[in-house]
Amino acid sequence: MTVTLGLEEGLRDSPRFRAAVETVELEVSVLETQLEKLLKLGGTMLESGRQFCSHSKSFASGIQELSQNSSGDTLMSECLEKFSQSLSRMMEQQEELLETAQQSLKLQLQTLVKEDIKQFKETRKEFERGSESLGSALHHNAEVPRRRQHDAEDAMVTLKAARTTFRNRALDYVLQINVIQSKKKFEILKFVLSFMEAQSVFLEQGSRASKELEEYRKSLAAQLHELVLESAREKRDMEQRHAAIKQKDLSQDDDVPEIQAEPGQVVTEGYLYKRASNAFKTWSRRWFSIQNNQLVYQKKAKDVVTVVVEDLRLCTVKPCPDHERRFCFEVVSPSKACLLQADSEHHLQAWMCAVQNSIASAYNEDRPESPGQHLERSASMTAATLQSPSSRKLRGGVDKHVVDQVQRLEGNAQCCDCREAAPEWASINLGITLCIECSGIHRSLGVHFSKVRSLTLDAWEPELVKLMTVLGNRVINQIYEARVEEMNMKRPQPGSSRSEKEAWIRAKYVERKFITKFPNPGAPPTRSSREPGGQERSPRPFPKPKPPGHIRRGPGLREGVSPSRAAPASEDLRHLHPGALLYRAAAAPPSLPTMSDALAHGADVNWVNTAQESRTPLLQAVAANSLLACEFLLQNGANVNQSDSKGRGPLHHATILGHTGLACLFLKRGANMNAVDGEGKDPLGIAIDSANADIVTLLRLAKMREAELALGQSGDETYLDIFQDFSFMASNDPEKLARKTYDLKLTTL
Repeated sequence: MTVTLGLEEGLRDSPRFRAAVETVELEVSVLETQLEKLLKLGGTMLESGRQFCSHSKSFASGIQELSQNSSGDTLMSECLEKFSQSLSRMMEQQEELLETAQQSLKLQLQTLVKEDIKQFKETRKEFERGSESLGSALHHNAEVPRRRQHDAEDAMVTLKAARTTFRNRALDYVLQINVIQSKKKFEILKFVLSFMEAQSVFLEQGSRASKELEEYRKSLAAQLHELVLESAREKRDMEQRHAAIKQKDLSQDDDVPEIQAEPGQVVTEGYLYKRASNAFKTWSRRWFSIQNNQLVYQKKAKDVVTVVVEDLRLCTVKPCPDHERRFCFEVVSPSKACLLQADSEHHLQAWMCAVQNSIASAYNEDRPESPGQHLERSASMTAATLQSPSSRKLRGGVDKHVVDQVQRLEGNAQCCDCREAAPEWASINLGITLCIECSGIHRSLGVHFSKVRSLTLDAWEPELVKLMTVLGNRVINQIYEARVEEMNMKRPQPGSSRSEKEAWIRAKYVERKFITKFPNPGAPPTRSSREPGGQERSPRPFPKPKPPGHIRRGPGLREGVSPSRAAPASEDLRHLHPGALLYRAAAAPPSLPTMSDALAHGADVNWVNTAQESRTPLLQAVAANSLLACEFLLQNGANVNQSDSKGRGPLHHATILGHTGLACLFLKRGANMNAVDGEGKDPLGIAIDSANADIVTLLRLAKMREAELALGQSGDETYLDIFQDFSFMASNDPEKLARKTYDLKLTTL
């Protein structure tokens, strides 16, 4: 240890000692400032390095995914695979370097600042206090008069004590000065050496990895040169073919291709217009083909093939010259007739000839279908049929997959209340499964507490099925049984008596004895409870994927419902009034578990936010375009016709925002389509102004249905079929509803 100050100098407290102390103190102060700055810069460097490594790893993952899409090209996939692996290893080594740097900063520099310099400052304060006490004792001793012998003796005793204390503290201070002066050298050098060694290891690993890829890089460069030359030749050939084809008359119709293929392959294919068999008789362009003695079509290559004619041997084809549309022909079978339209007279003749030849070939086919081929074709037809939504129904219109989908959710394989296995009943407003006995008890509570439905006997709409799979027994029991263990309550078992189960269910859902109490459950809504938005934290955790109460602020809302003002991030929602909590949880992105929690704590499902245009939780769910949140609120008693301060109800807002699935839901739930807002417009007028063809169709059908029912007519099933199709798309394929709209302002009812 290098001694900077002598201990004897500290005892004498000479001017030289004081001057040396001041110099050391200044050096330590400058050292502390520089070290703190270095630590801050090091933290910034480490954070930037981690972000760089994270983004580089994501980039390597993207390269890896790209290599999977190039699996058919060995050269491409191998190159991308090697590059992504090399980059991933490099980033792992970079992270090791950053980890070493962090440890060095923490062990050497941060320890020097946090502990050694801090100890030096504390020792200096003690030294200064001892110096002040000694000076005061010396001054007091010098002022005592000669004649006051007793005071002089007391002053001398005080002086001796002060001198002893000062010298002890001076010795401690000199020791700390020498320690800090010595330690700052080897701690800083130790940090630099550790960092340099880590960098050296990192560079050596990078050099080794580069050498491993050296031969591959040379080979790849040679192959790349050949690819460039080959690409140039192909480009030249393609340009020549392009010029030759452009010289032809491109306005002529293409011939319908007739492929002489083996049995089981496509014979003829091409585009035709097909007239639908519904009440609207709409025309759709589809890709038709003749294969396996069948006439089939599909819209996209990935769509399931729809069979128009099962067996061409049982049908005939004829032109339709009297039809108002040109180039029409009809394929007639014993069960139905299909009206088709070609693009030109040439295409019409080609298709009729192809169908007639296929019919003749089917009659003249010598080899009968073997039993194995027959079974294989029947199995494929059955599989295709089962994929259609309308063909998965059991007797009574029940989807046979409902039980599997609902019971497969964690916790749903047992009754929510008594834990009996394989429950076949459900409460649709709570989102839970029940055994038959508990379902009867739930029915006795009334529909304002529980709406019971059978999983096997009742028809299930797609939005209800999804609602059941989002909530479930586990989520709801975390709300309604939150304090069961704390209260040491005993749950009923499958073999318990009905009276025990009934007492438990009433205590759980009617009296709500086991829910977690809010801090101020009866407090009126505060200002913050009327200003939803931002990111919030729930009073208790919920299972993934959607933690309740974790409401992130979504993108800006569209016209119809104004965006909420932002609330502080990570705000605790436990102080909110239950109605305000329900309102916030319904905003984008909605959290059904948190909405269930709010209702369990007594939230009014029609709670009105007077600070934001008198909006309700249902309007918040409409703004978020959440079919599940809207269905959940409606099942729990939300008023489908409650309007805001502008006189706009949920149907108005769904129409303004172009949410076709929600408009369909509200019409099915009895929304008033004749209600006008503050500007005197009803939903149909709004839909026509915004040129939303789907919603206009729904509203016009609903009005027609309403007029028929008013006249005592039952009407046809077209209305119900179309609404069922829209409901299915809204729940399972919502992107199909995001269609282009058309100018409907000049159309009439």
